[in-house]
Amino acid sequence: MTFPLPFVLLALAIALVWAPSLRVGTRRLSPWTFAFGAACIAGALVAPPVLSPPALAALALLAALAWGGVAAPRWRCAITVLAALLALALSLHLLPGFHPAWLFRDVHLTADAAPFGLALGFDKAAAGLLLLAAFSVRVTTWRQLAAQLPTIAAAALATAAVSIGIALAAGYVRFAPKWSEAAPAFLLANLFFTCVAEEAFFRGLIQERLMRLAEARRQPAWNWIALAVSTVLFGLAHAGGGATWLLVATVAGLGYSLVYARTRTIEGVILVHFLVNAAHFLLFTYPRLAA
Repeated sequence: MTFPLPFVLLALAIALVWAPSLRVGTRRLSPWTFAFGAACIAGALVAPPVLSPPALAALALLAALAWGGVAAPRWRCAITVLAALLALALSLHLLPGFHPAWLFRDVHLTADAAPFGLALGFDKAAAGLLLLAAFSVRVTTWRQLAAQLPTIAAAALATAAVSIGIALAAGYVRFAPKWSEAAPAFLLANLFFTCVAEEAFFRGLIQERLMRLAEARRQPAWNWIALAVSTVLFGLAHAGGGATWLLVATVAGLGYSLVYARTRTIEGVILVHFLVNAAHFLLFTYPRLAA
């Protein structure tokens, strides 16, 4: 099961966000920009195309807004709001010109599971990349990340236990450990195209900006508002799965928001999110028990 070239290049671009910048003449350029440009070109040229002209225009606009949100202090608030709204529209697949690449459809991972499909969406993943690069606070050293590992491990265990425990109690899933042919593709796609995108939006952008507002206004109590907003929005984004999934996602979102409030860097919460999703996929019914 192989990923189409545009998505391989897009995953590479996401990984290169953490790479040091390159000196080109008198300027320093980030390696991820070259990989992202190559991904967009490949997406437009492959057959069938992944991207059409309206999609390229939307991505160019989001890139400009993301750059403006960093480089234009006077208009930063307004530009950041516009970037958030455009990124949300891309993440919800509301804009034309993007064509998903289906890796598989209607697969039953266990005999009693609802059918499952895996489609790669360039729009959501690219939005996550741009938010990650422009707005998300990242660790600066391996030592800084290593210091967060105990928090990450404890948070992943607690969040998985509570959120998946609710799903078990509600009869939404059952314990069903497995390793399927779909596992490698799912895990890679979930890390690069789901966890990064969702955490860059809900924590790296929404929660971080609200926490900075609390600091600027010298209102520490507002940090709880930041936590609540990112948690509730994350839950609502998963409301399409029904009431039980809304509850499970909201509880998981609370765990992610608490991790981010503790670490204030994006890597830890991405890892916690990924570990919880991996536990669900590998150890329990995925996506849920059939009706």
